[in-house]
Amino acid sequence: MKKIIIPVVLIITSGLLIGMVLSGNKKKNEQKIEIVNQGSSAAPVKVTTVARQNINLNFSANGNFVPNQDLKLLSDISGRVLSIRVQEGDRVQKGQVLATLDEKYLSLDLETAGDTYNKLKTDKERYESSFKTGGVTQAQLDDIDLQLRNAAIRLEQARRKIGDAHIKAPISGIINKKHIEVGSYLSAGNALFDIVDVSNLKLNVAANEKQMVQLKKGDKVAIQVPAFPDQTFSGAVSFIAPKADASLNFPVEIKVDNDGAQLIKAGMFATAVFQYGNEATAIIVPRSAFVGSVNNKQVYVLSGDNTARLRTVTPGNIFGESVEVISGLEEGERVIIAGQINLTDGAAVAIQED
Repeated sequence: MKKIIIPVVLIITSGLLIGMVLSGNKKKNEQKIEIVNQGSSAAPVKVTTVARQNINLNFSANGNFVPNQDLKLLSDISGRVLSIRVQEGDRVQKGQVLATLDEKYLSLDLETAGDTYNKLKTDKERYESSFKTGGVTQAQLDDIDLQLRNAAIRLEQARRKIGDAHIKAPISGIINKKHIEVGSYLSAGNALFDIVDVSNLKLNVAANEKQMVQLKKGDKVAIQVPAFPDQTFSGAVSFIAPKADASLNFPVEIKVDNDGAQLIKAGMFATAVFQYGNEATAIIVPRSAFVGSVNNKQVYVLSGDNTARLRTVTPGNIFGESVEVISGLEEGERVIIAGQINLTDGAAVAIQED
């Protein structure tokens, strides 16, 4: 009987001990929960101290070269091509004859216009003589005078067409494309030659409003051309657009001298490097300090009682992961750079060390 009682007592005792332990654990858990519920609600955050730093004003912009002049020469008159004196790739000078049209019919027009003019000139002299004796009226004299002026205009046009039959280069450059062949018939407005002047090239790039205010006409610019990695070219700012384009950038034109070996070709890609050095200082904060994005213009500033205060600031230039703050912050203040997602204005915070 005793052998049976002892195990039963042991089982009961063990059950009581287990119950006491479970009850104790429950009380401890309830106490922890109560501490969390009633304790501090400080949100963990990371901060950085606002400081004034040097700003690197250098920047670069990409673009493509365009020729100084790119002209499509059109025919002013009609006629058949008799000769072509240049080929594609030839360098030509302004005023050089490029091709010649058949002058036969143009010469006939000039002869007819000349005869008409001379006849009317003689008629006018007779009318003036008759007018003095009352043989013709003033109206008749005015009419012959008008006819003579019109004839003079037609004569000049005929002479001009004779000159236009000798097609001349209006600019100096290189024949990039020839559109005509000997024997082809041209009408006024037909394309003759494409002439490109690459002795000077223009590199078209764009600058944002902060970069644009540093630029001025004549500024020297270093030019890097990927096609010539071992060479550095130079240019000068020749134009700054007074109005921004659709992307709120300002077109900038850089003139590059290419009159030597003319290595650079129109259409090549290049990078313009604008070098101004560390010429200014400004208050700089990490980009992560801004609530949401830089466009929201708000940051949380840590106050002396370890609370987060929402403040509106004026951002300036963005340098990668750093942002210039024009106004709204002072040196020595601390801004929150991590943990803002759960913050509200005046919320208590606990600073976490890295």
